[in-house]
Order: sequence, then C-alpha cells, then structure tokens
Amino acid sequence: MNEHAVAGRDKFNWRSKLINPVLDKEFRLRMRTPRAMWTLFFYLFALGLMSLSAIYLTQGMSGRGAAFNPEQSKILFYFLSMAQLGLIAFMAPGLTAGVISGEREKQTLNLLLTTQQSSATIVLSKLVSSLSFMILIVFATVPVYSMMFLYGGVSPKQLVLVFVFYLFMMIVLGSFGVLFSTLLKRTMISVISTYGVTLFMFAGTAILFFVMQSVMDQARAAGTISATTSYSWVGHIIALNPVGALYSILDPSISDQAFMVNRWSGNTQPKGAPMALWQEFMIVFGVLAIFANWMAIRNLRPRLRGRTGRK
Repeated sequence: MNEHAVAGRDKFNWRSKLINPVLDKEFRLRMRTPRAMWTLFFYLFALGLMSLSAIYLTQGMSGRGAAFNPEQSKILFYFLSMAQLGLIAFMAPGLTAGVISGEREKQTLNLLLTTQQSSATIVLSKLVSSLSFMILIVFATVPVYSMMFLYGGVSPKQLVLVFVFYLFMMIVLGSFGVLFSTLLKRTMISVISTYGVTLFMFAGTAILFFVMQSVMDQARAAGTISATTSYSWVGHIIALNPVGALYSILDPSISDQAFMVNRWSGNTQPKGAPMALWQEFMIVFGVLAIFANWMAIRNLRPRLRGRTGRK
C-alpha cells in the first residue's frame, strides 16, 4: 500500500510539473469537443482524397498498366508539403493572436495573474495549448505522406525534416501572435498585426529578394558596380522566406542556386551557400521567437510606476 501510494504521489507530482492548471484547462476546452473530432476527420479525409485522386490521375495520364513514376510522387510530396505550410500560416496567427488580449477583454486576465502561476508559465502554456490542436492535425497526416514511400522519390530524412520545420513554424508564428496579444489591447488589432508579420515573411521577403537581384543586375549592366563585384549576399534574403526554406529541404540544390552571383543576366558564377536555407531560417527566427516570448513574459503583468513628488 505504501509503495503504491508513493508511486502514485510521484506520478502526480511529475504530472503537475509537466501540465500546470492553465495548460490542463486549455487542453480540456480545446480537445474535448465534438467539433475538434469532426475537424480532424474531415481534414484528413479531404487530404487523403486529394492524394489518392492525384495518384489516380497521374497513372491515368501515363496509361493503363504503367508504373507510378517516382518523379510524380516527388511532385505530389512537394504539393502536400506546401499545402500544409499554407495551412500553418493561415491557422497559427488566428489561434494565438487572441490568447492574452481575449482574457483581457473578458476581464479574466487580472484573476489569472493573481494565481500562483508565473508569467512564463502563463505565456508558454497559452502558446502550447493554442497550437496543440494544429499540431495534432498536422502530425495526423503522417499516414497520408507514407503513401509516397510506396512509389519512391522521397526519403525518410526529408519527411522528418519537413515535419520538424512545420513544428518550428508553428512555434515562430505562435510566438509572434502571443507577443502582439500581450502588447496590444484589442484582439482584432493583434490578429491583424500577426497576419501582417506572416504576410511579410511569405510575400515581403520574396519580393525583396527579386527586387534586390534585379537592382544589382541592372547596376552591374550599367557599369555602376564592377563586373567582378559579388552580391551573393542577396541569397540571405530568401533564407528568411518560409517557402524558400521548406523548398531547400525538398530540393537541397536550391540553396546553392540562391547564392549564385549575377544569376539573372546569364553570366552566372556558382558559389556554394554558407549553409542550407532552412538552417539559416531556423537560426534567425529561432532567436526572434525566443525574444518574442521573452517580451511577452516581461510585459504580461502591469508594472508599478514609480511615485513622484514624495520626499
């Protein structure tokens, strides 16, 4: 009896350390609903149906009895990977941009701050609980991706790296959402700000990359800069783009192509990338995500202003 009691108490202590009351409440509210079950079912059904339809159509175009081309399997894998990345970019800001400002609008934030939970516990628990359902949806699609291994063209390492990148993207976008939700008073403004940052990550960095490439090519053609001047540093801009980073996992050669010198004028000089685009992306945005969470934790509780006029 005593050994069982001690074991049960130790188990409870570990559970209380890993799952605090804030996280436990959020998990119960988000997971124990019929809507969560049906959302997961219909998403997997739609993704699986889309994958099977693509396989059927590609085999039909190749002719009856023709084997499935590994290159077609690779293209389908690329398509599913980019579609999942779009899902993350669409869902993560909306799920996290109102976790703190929503508590403030419901006038429950002050009550939450009076508990024994620290600011770090509250912020990180809100972040994890907000992303938990999306993490479940994304990782539940692994069996759909496993169909690609039946036809070849995709390595297990690529699949693992893709899902690690998905998890990292959720954390990055979620961290920005929690930061704006903490700093801004209104949920709507927080959501708009988070989607604005997400849009810049996807579209802004891509546009900036192509603009800088064009400007440097035109400057070299006009003789403004020397023909031997290297501007491969422009490749660091596309390393900040999530699509470019994910594509560098699917096709590693794209990293070297991004750092080619004068690539658009036809007189290219190949130059190896200092590191893969996805590695540079994870380093830069990993630091930014840590900073965003630190700022959210620091600004969660109201600060007492120093009293003036006292002698």
